[in-house]
Amino acid sequence: MLKSNRAKKSLLKADALQRAIFNSANFSSIATDADGVIQIFNVGAERMLGYTAAEVMNKVTPADISDSQEIIARAAALSLEFGTLITPGFEALVFKASRGIEDIYELTYCRKDNSRFPAIVSVTALRDGQDAIIGYLLIGTDNSARKRAEEALLKAGALQRAIFNSANFSSIATDADGVIQIFNVGAERMLGYTAAEVMNKVTPADISDPQEIVARAAALSLEFGTLITPGFEALVFKASRGIEDIYELTYVRKDGSRFPAVVSVTALRDGQDAIIGYLLIGTDNSARKRVEEALLRSEMLASAGRMAASISHEINNPLAAMVNTLYLARKVANVPAEALGYLDIADGELMRIAHITRQTLGFYRESSAATSNSVADLIGSVVNLLQAKIRANGASVEQQCEEALQVVGIPGELRQVLANLLANSLDAVGRDCRIVLRASTSVDPNGSRRRIRITVADCGHGMGAATSKQIFDPFFTTKGTIGTGLGLWVCKQLVEKNSGSIRVRSTTEGLRRGTTFSIMFPRDFETPIAVALGTPTAEPRAIAFPVSAASLESALVVGVC
Repeated sequence: MLKSNRAKKSLLKADALQRAIFNSANFSSIATDADGVIQIFNVGAERMLGYTAAEVMNKVTPADISDSQEIIARAAALSLEFGTLITPGFEALVFKASRGIEDIYELTYCRKDNSRFPAIVSVTALRDGQDAIIGYLLIGTDNSARKRAEEALLKAGALQRAIFNSANFSSIATDADGVIQIFNVGAERMLGYTAAEVMNKVTPADISDPQEIVARAAALSLEFGTLITPGFEALVFKASRGIEDIYELTYVRKDGSRFPAVVSVTALRDGQDAIIGYLLIGTDNSARKRVEEALLRSEMLASAGRMAASISHEINNPLAAMVNTLYLARKVANVPAEALGYLDIADGELMRIAHITRQTLGFYRESSAATSNSVADLIGSVVNLLQAKIRANGASVEQQCEEALQVVGIPGELRQVLANLLANSLDAVGRDCRIVLRASTSVDPNGSRRRIRITVADCGHGMGAATSKQIFDPFFTTKGTIGTGLGLWVCKQLVEKNSGSIRVRSTTEGLRRGTTFSIMFPRDFETPIAVALGTPTAEPRAIAFPVSAASLESALVVGVC
């Protein structure tokens, strides 16, 4: 009797479990007959697939509510695996189970509204007492969440790989002590070290400007009222306190060269919020620094221009009065010859002051628009302008230029550059020497752009390497008291203002003795990359005193360095 009661309770328990399985909304339970026609379609199947049990029972097979392309692919794979032709349909879903092989696979189910979701399906063959198959049971669970998680992990992994492999910024991760553990491709490119050379060996402080770290430690110590060591601690102190920290830092490359970087620091924490390391993301700040320097230079030039205009206004009348006074002093009867000599010296110095003022103010005056200019005409006009100086010097000036060549720029500025260079050469050569002004077409090394090359070459005494390096510096002169040191500096500024570049090659020995200035200008019309030069608020007034033709000519040029 006791045994009978236990059996009855067991059956009741099994029946309850079966009802719980059938009524579960957490998974689909689909049972078919031996031919695959659905006989049971539980609550979970209804919820997942959108069909009611009545809509599918005794009407369709699980293959009819599954992705057809996946079933075809599964049939082909099983046919290859088992060496027998398997029909792309319900047979493909239950083939392994029908052979007594445990079978759990991924399958995309198609809902009534044609939407789809990925499922994990477990298939079991249902057998009678004689072990004959009477149907199949397909238990399915919605795999969407796991798929999304997998995709997220793959995406995260791809992002992590992209970050690690990016050459556009440095990604340096350290342990809690600051020793480098990750050194990405960008860090290798920017700093010149391989990852193997720094990982587990140095901290980011060891590849940074030490003076900047000392200064940062001192500033942070003052800010937070605590002593901060000038080292890695100074780089990550704020981040270690949970404070966002982005700062400028100069990195030192393996070859000793340096570059400015903007560095963002983040503390890396574990599940218990303990710091396990730091991540330093750096971007090369060189380009922005160059822009800032150019803007600063522009502002300085603008200030200089305004100051020059103001000075011109202030000295104009006194200078004119002094020149006129000297002029009148010469008219006084019986002036001793010695006094006339002193007057000549004073007059020369005043002319020099006027000359420097004109040259400087001429550079800061507002320029006219850039145009396309005949190179032959520019060279010819400059040679004609300096004919008196050429005749006095006794040198020969040769012009070599194709008539068709055009150069883009501001005409007056281009003539001033060529006049300065030709005047320099005339000062550098002796009688019967030859100066050549040559214009030709040049192509960039990469072949992408055609340029105009204008050279002014002489066979004078030449310059040494040290002098050549300083030749374009403002106020650098080799002419003693008669040189202003502004001529070539002005040339360089005007050339660059007109989208060009200038360089010098000079030697003091051998058959190639002499100096050649080469200027490269755009050939086709382009908007010049104008430097934002300061423009005086008012046009400077001309100095009111008699000016001879020779003085007018000299006012257009400044003596060589």
